[in-house]
Amino acid sequence: MTDYIRFFIPAYFILFFVIAFLGISIKVARRIGKNPIVFPKDDTAYACIGRYFKITLLTLFGYTVIIAWIPDQMQQSCIISFLNIPIVKYIGIALMISALIWTVTAQVQMKDSWRIGIDQDAKTRLIIHGLFRFSRNPIFLGMTVSLVGFFLLFPTLIAFLFLTTGSLLMQIQIRLEEEYLVKQHGQIYLAYKKRVARMLSLY
Repeated sequence: MTDYIRFFIPAYFILFFVIAFLGISIKVARRIGKNPIVFPKDDTAYACIGRYFKITLLTLFGYTVIIAWIPDQMQQSCIISFLNIPIVKYIGIALMISALIWTVTAQVQMKDSWRIGIDQDAKTRLIIHGLFRFSRNPIFLGMTVSLVGFFLLFPTLIAFLFLTTGSLLMQIQIRLEEEYLVKQHGQIYLAYKKRVARMLSLY
């Protein structure tokens, strides 16, 4: 299975980036006439989160490239042995594939409201249909699940570090976006917030 993992992991994250970030961003930019990537470049805490996101993504990509070159050495270093079994790896693959499909579906359902960051210059439509009936943040949920799947497929301490760091950054970003949505949509968003869980409603 090592050879499969060697090529699956970098191919997956390249595909995730091309479809879920680059492709969707280009499509939305053409429709709205502006770049939907709106992280600021100043010295605020919010801009800092954006920079850490970029650093984490670049580091994750670099790690997956190294896995493709020397998978055995990378897996033997910092391995979490009790998770390094075939059934856990298959669960990881299933989670990663499901997460990609879930994330892209949520992005498509957002239509012109899709942004990477908070667009202070536009009041985007509040999306509450489709996957947003079950999660207030289905895209962040999909990204988190993809990192969980990666950790299960390649259970090393480094993969776990990506999972924890990525999850922390996403949770901070979620709360910043929720503050913005309360200001933009008021009681409509507050009612939606009471009805639907931040990550996943199980009822």
